[in-house]
Amino acid sequence: MLVNNPFSILAGSISPIFMQSFVILMGLLIVIGTLMDIIHKKNVKYFFNNAKKAKKSATKSLTTGERISVISKTIASDIATTSELGAGKRRLAHVMGMYGTILFWVASVVMIFFYSNPSSITPAAWPVIWHIGALMTVLGGSWFWFFLRVDVYSEAHPWYRIIKADLFVLALVSSSFFGLVWSFLQSANLQGRWDDKVFLVFFIVSNLVLFGGVYWSKFAHMFYKPGAALQKNLAEADGSRDNLPPEADAPEQFGLGIKREEPKHY
Repeated sequence: MLVNNPFSILAGSISPIFMQSFVILMGLLIVIGTLMDIIHKKNVKYFFNNAKKAKKSATKSLTTGERISVISKTIASDIATTSELGAGKRRLAHVMGMYGTILFWVASVVMIFFYSNPSSITPAAWPVIWHIGALMTVLGGSWFWFFLRVDVYSEAHPWYRIIKADLFVLALVSSSFFGLVWSFLQSANLQGRWDDKVFLVFFIVSNLVLFGGVYWSKFAHMFYKPGAALQKNLAEADGSRDNLPPEADAPEQFGLGIKREEPKHY
């Protein structure tokens, strides 16, 4: 299973051009959904206006080298390792899901566009990356969904309570899970098998929900968060601090009592 390219096997019954067209359609849905979200919420306009406003209160003019340094540190820390979540379970679950999704999507594109022909030979590394990425996404996303969501972890809501904001993580985990099950059943290669086709349909539908639901889900936040992190760190570096007051020199002392309970209230 791990070394089998499921798209190459599928190409025996479905032309690769249909699979490639589906990937292109998903990319267009991301662009359209994100643009609709930007127009509706005016996030980008807010970021630009806020940055322009904060620049007036800057106490230091950053050189090109300093800007590159801040941007590099932001990419390496805030974006690549989600350091704003601190060292803990939430950060680990997010990193696992994030990198799992990246591996899963990249391997999918490579195998569909370059190795989906039944006669092509897929390097063993790509199917392995695809399966490992899907498994990481399922594990990280399920860990977050069942145990680490704020409304479950801190507000005592049941894990099965679903709201619109949950659309992204549920569709993300579902697409990876159904992809794994479809690949496993397909690799079994049993005569008269039909259940692999059922999970292929589930896999397709979950991807349609994931990429087609960008406007209604938190998908677009993946693009906003890096921009917000860059703006925040640049504002701290030039002294504008997003028009917030500076940190107190003598912060209030809470004593050891604050350590009696692990912080989990957001």
